[in-house]
Amino acid sequence: MEKKKYNISVEATLEVIGGKWKCVILCHLTYGKKRTSELKRLMPNITQKMLTQQLRELEEDGVINRIIYNQIPPKVEYELSEYGRSLEGILNSLCTWGEHHIERVYGDKFSVLEENVLNDHLK
Repeated sequence: MEKKKYNISVEATLEVIGGKWKCVILCHLTYGKKRTSELKRLMPNITQKMLTQQLRELEEDGVINRIIYNQIPPKVEYELSEYGRSLEGILNSLCTWGEHHIERVYGDKFSVLEENVLNDHLK
């Protein structure tokens, strides 16, 4: 692997979890294993192609594990790896900051947040 240079270490973090969908995927996986179809249902605005690409990249970076069950029909699940679990504090901080930002900009966070398992704790 070619040695890379970063100006600051946050660049390395963003290289792994940056973008619109990776943190959302990781947040859902903090609640346990998920199949691709479950993740798609939880994130209706992501395309199947993008979901597949993001899952592959997270797996390549060692942040998630892909579990293949030897059965018919084939079953594949994704879970946070032990390394990925080390991101939980960061993900929680991002969610908390996002809640404060939504309240600051929109006032009522419930008027802009979708109902899903990740937002249940806000009720």
